[in-house]
Amino acid sequence: MSLKDQITEDMKAAMRAKDSERLSTIRMLLAAVKQKEVDERVTVDDTMLIAIVDKLIKQRKDSISQFSAAGRQDLADKESAEVQVLEAYLPQRLSAEEIQAAVQAIVAQLGATGPADMGKVMGAVKTQLAGKADMGLVAAAVKTALNP
Repeated sequence: MSLKDQITEDMKAAMRAKDSERLSTIRMLLAAVKQKEVDERVTVDDTMLIAIVDKLIKQRKDSISQFSAAGRQDLADKESAEVQVLEAYLPQRLSAEEIQAAVQAIVAQLGATGPADMGKVMGAVKTQLAGKADMGLVAAAVKTALNP
């Protein structure tokens, strides 16, 4: 079963359970998927779907920080609940140690030596770790690896 099919089944289950918060989050995710399919005239596969989920989670986390700074804890809590629902559709994330090891291996493989090679290393890391790791942690690991 593809991830898209799983999300559709979860939407049906949320409808039956009358879980309106979960249902609205899943509908928002499916709307984002449909938007991507229509805009780019493609059929979204699991890899693209994971990228969409990552993007939505990043947006929600940005909103949480903005709402918290503005003193709107009710809205921040709503966004946090959406993040929890969305995270269920991501594959198991790599730990910080695993990210560090993968980055070190890629740096050694490319022969990168300093901050000037950051773009080259990030390009290679993104292709290998897309959907498997938080790219914020990856970028920090690359900076650490390239700065002696």
